[in-house]
Amino acid sequence: MKYNLRRPAAFSLRTLATTLVLLSLLWTTARAEEIKSPNQQLVLTFALQSDGVPTYALTYKGRPVIKTSKLGLELKNAPALTSGFAVADAKQTTFDETWQPVWGETKSIRNHYNELTVNLQQAATSRTVVLHFRVFDDGLGFRYEFPLQPKLDYFVVKEEKSQFALAGDHKAFWLPGDYDTQEYSTVTSNLSEVRGKMKAATTPNASQTPFSPTGVQTPLMLKSKDGLYINIHEAALVDYSCMHLELDDKNFVLESHLTPDAAGNKGELQTPCVSPWRTIIVSDKAGDILQSKLVLNLNEPSKIKDTSWIKPVKYVGVWWEMITGKSTWSYTNQENIKLDALDYASVKPNGTHGANNANVKRYIDFAAKHGFDAVLVEGWNTGWEDWFGKHKDYVFDFVTPYPDFDVQELNRYALSKGVRIIMHHETSGSVRNYERHLDSAFQFMNKYGYTAVKTGYVGDIVPLGHHHYDQWVNNHYQYVLEKAAAHKIMVNGHEAVRPTGLARTYPNLIGNEAARGTEYESFGGNNADHTTILPFTRLIGGPMDYTPGIFQTKVSAYNPQNNSFVHTTLARQLALYVTMYSPLQMAADLPETYEKHLDAFQFIKDVAVDWDATEVLEAEPGDYITYARKAKGKSSWFVGSTNDENGRTSKISLSFLEPGKKYVATIYADAKDAHYEKNPQAYAIRKQTVTSKTKLSQYCAPGGGYAISIVEAGAK
Repeated sequence: MKYNLRRPAAFSLRTLATTLVLLSLLWTTARAEEIKSPNQQLVLTFALQSDGVPTYALTYKGRPVIKTSKLGLELKNAPALTSGFAVADAKQTTFDETWQPVWGETKSIRNHYNELTVNLQQAATSRTVVLHFRVFDDGLGFRYEFPLQPKLDYFVVKEEKSQFALAGDHKAFWLPGDYDTQEYSTVTSNLSEVRGKMKAATTPNASQTPFSPTGVQTPLMLKSKDGLYINIHEAALVDYSCMHLELDDKNFVLESHLTPDAAGNKGELQTPCVSPWRTIIVSDKAGDILQSKLVLNLNEPSKIKDTSWIKPVKYVGVWWEMITGKSTWSYTNQENIKLDALDYASVKPNGTHGANNANVKRYIDFAAKHGFDAVLVEGWNTGWEDWFGKHKDYVFDFVTPYPDFDVQELNRYALSKGVRIIMHHETSGSVRNYERHLDSAFQFMNKYGYTAVKTGYVGDIVPLGHHHYDQWVNNHYQYVLEKAAAHKIMVNGHEAVRPTGLARTYPNLIGNEAARGTEYESFGGNNADHTTILPFTRLIGGPMDYTPGIFQTKVSAYNPQNNSFVHTTLARQLALYVTMYSPLQMAADLPETYEKHLDAFQFIKDVAVDWDATEVLEAEPGDYITYARKAKGKSSWFVGSTNDENGRTSKISLSFLEPGKKYVATIYADAKDAHYEKNPQAYAIRKQTVTSKTKLSQYCAPGGGYAISIVEAGAK
């Protein structure tokens, strides 16, 4: 009997080779990658589960922030990008730069992170997805990249499946998930209570589409029972749908939920492309959340080369008198009209139109007298009689004024006094109509010297079926912003998608609403803790045009038919110019009211709108916030403090002042008997000499606060 000694040897080699390949694949599939923040306190771990599901986890100082969480996307009419992956390549890099914003809370911003890039291959489909994780000292940003490839070119997103598995039943500051509005009051509760509180939290709005009994919006602020502050949001929302979060309230896992378009799709993409960044800011100090620049840093540098025309603005406006019902946007009371069929010159005016020549000149005179940059005028153009809730495609043309608004004369008058008029474009949600008129509207602005526009999107989006936050409408907002930049126009967007740091890339985006602002004080009121929460939530993505400065808190003083009141003390209204950051700040009340309180109004005149430095002196979301900010290019500082419905004593150190120098502090404070409901206009003003060694103790009334102007002694 003969034996073939070669055959077993050959078989053994093949078996060994196959085994090595399988072992290599298993190792590649199961391998974990770890990357730390520059200060080593945050640790990001990436791993593939046995079925090729990509996951990540995040710890801070050894404490869990995000437990093992899955990543991926479900596609429409195509295999999902959620499993079956192997790691083809993983690499780590470091980046460190310091950049100067055109305007901002600080003179310069450091952008320092360690990045993990993971190239994933899905063997069954030959598709590639790249995951990017950037770990900063204050948090994490991650995004999906879809490179150009033959097996993935055009694709439709059914849903993004990014998870945020939390370590417990955290305290949350949340808004109901909605495709069309963020104009809700923030609810403070444990995550386990969201479902039970959702119905009451979903209050009426001009356009709203809530989607789930446990869906919430971002930025979502959380606090763990062991004292970790966690903020979840997104950055660089471009050509993509806005992200909400769906809560599994039994396991405390949040999962991304994208806004659908009119066809029900969550995104229509073409490679090469990327998703927005998903952001997690974390610290054991509340003030660190407020100081974070992570969202800004995840956006691209400015695409506008010459930014000299972009200027922070302090303004007044024909607005609050309309919100309260003292005057109207419309010129007539006629309804069921069409622009091309109505000759306004032959129609009897209603006598309550606010944007008339005499009234606008009154605001211009007030602005010039007190050193304001601009006057916002709403209701100047035809179409206001018949638009709200009608779903009309063609309402406004953005260039035709009412008979009592002389564009040329008013602009001549304003410019002669060193004041500009801010244009107002209410689109009535008809984005197609706005794009139809955009070039002519911006050319009109250029012709008459308007340098800034407030856009509005009140009501349902037209074409119907689209939502304020879907991909198609987000692309519209981006289109308007880029068109405005080409015409050297600054944009203040209202009812648009909440900001995600895009003001770094397009610094002509100087303001956004995208939250429940001061106007709601005339619609029934904001909670007393509202302004102690918004900096931790809405303002994480960018500044808000909150329109503070209301001194007459009883709305009935302007409109006897409206019994609403502003939930604040007068002193806190001054503080909001510091605590509610924006390069666009409005003195929102009426000139005649300010004339009665010129001593308090002085702070609004003095306070800066652009800053070299910002310090958080004390903070606790939902309770209180105290900021100190140094004016751009000056030695003066401004302090603002806002608190909830409970009175408290604020204790701060002025150690941020330059040592060895003396300063004069003017303190605008609540009087001892002040109360946001019972005695809101009770305030006291005092001056004292301070230094960097000074410690202040200041009483804050319920719903109150204080403001301080600090000027170097001897400075003018």
